[in-house]
Amino acid sequence: MLPLKPVDFLVLLVLERGERHGYGIVQDVEVETEGSVRLVPGNLYAVLHRLMEAGLLEAAPRRPEEDERRRNYRLTGRGRQVLAAEAERMRELVRLAESRRILKPVVDEPVGTG
Repeated sequence: MLPLKPVDFLVLLVLERGERHGYGIVQDVEVETEGSVRLVPGNLYAVLHRLMEAGLLEAAPRRPEEDERRRNYRLTGRGRQVLAAEAERMRELVRLAESRRILKPVVDEPVGTG
C-alpha cells in the first residue's frame, strides 16, 4: 500500500478525527493544507472508492436524522495502520533530508511559550 498518493494520505488524515461526508472531507483538506489542495467532487469520489476498495475506509451507518443522499465515511482499523505507517515512512524521509542538511531540523517550542 505504501507509499500512498498525497491525496489519499490527506483524506485518511482528515478521517482520522472521525467520520465525515464528502463535502466535509473537501473542506477539511482545504483547511489542513491552508488552501493549497482543493478537491473537486469527481476526484474525491474516485479517491474514496479507491480507498474503500483497499479496505482503508468504509461507509458509516446512516443516522435516522441524516439526509439520505449524504454518506459519511470513516477509517477502518487497516486504514489507521496504513496512515500511521505512511506517516512514519515520511518522517524517516524528513530525517534523511535533515541529516543531509537539505532541511533544518524542527525544534519544538516548549509548551506555554510563543
